[in-house]
Amino acid sequence: MLRSLGQRSVTGSDEDPRVAQLRAAVSRLRRELAALPADFPDRGIAEDELATLAAMALGGIPEVPRLRRSLLLVAGSIGSVSALATGLAAVRTAVDLFGDAPRR
Repeated sequence: MLRSLGQRSVTGSDEDPRVAQLRAAVSRLRRELAALPADFPDRGIAEDELATLAAMALGGIPEVPRLRRSLLLVAGSIGSVSALATGLAAVRTAVDLFGDAPRR
């Protein structure tokens, strides 16, 4: 199996390392968002889309267009909340591991 840099399999697991990385990044960003005391107008959208990303990661290999749509909604709703920038970047990196969405 071909793997991108930074991917490794979990010993004794058939799980795709991209899915594991996505799940970990989404979980981290959800925790960071939950711990953020500040409220902002689109916080609910970010929480909903992160829940959607988490569900996709639990279901196996997610559809790339759906991943990218959710990532865009999360990024747009978080906006310029600098406290979440690192976590958002980790989610983006994890989504990018799945490759580009097919062109229509």
